[in-house]
Amino acid sequence: MRLRTSKDRLKVEHSIISGVREVLEALLESNPEIRSVIPGVIRPVRDAKGKVRVRITVPVQNGWKAIAFSAGARQELFVSTTLPEAELKKAFAAAGAAVE
Repeated sequence: MRLRTSKDRLKVEHSIISGVREVLEALLESNPEIRSVIPGVIRPVRDAKGKVRVRITVPVQNGWKAIAFSAGARQELFVSTTLPEAELKKAFAAAGAAVE
């Protein structure tokens, strides 16, 4: 199955929780070293209110796994990049997310 894309680097197979798409588009626009972002599973949580928050969790084979919190839900994000964790956190903060 081919993934639908938005501007070639934001893969959209699942829906994206409210507010996160704008952060991801700003992230990709200002960081050419990020190859792609693939949003994953959405799960409801109680503590996801207010501004979009992002937590970088673990390294994966080609980048980092992150979790975005917004609008009463959490969503996995798989970020394909060569950036180290600290630089990726700065990039998310510059894109408008609160980084944990």
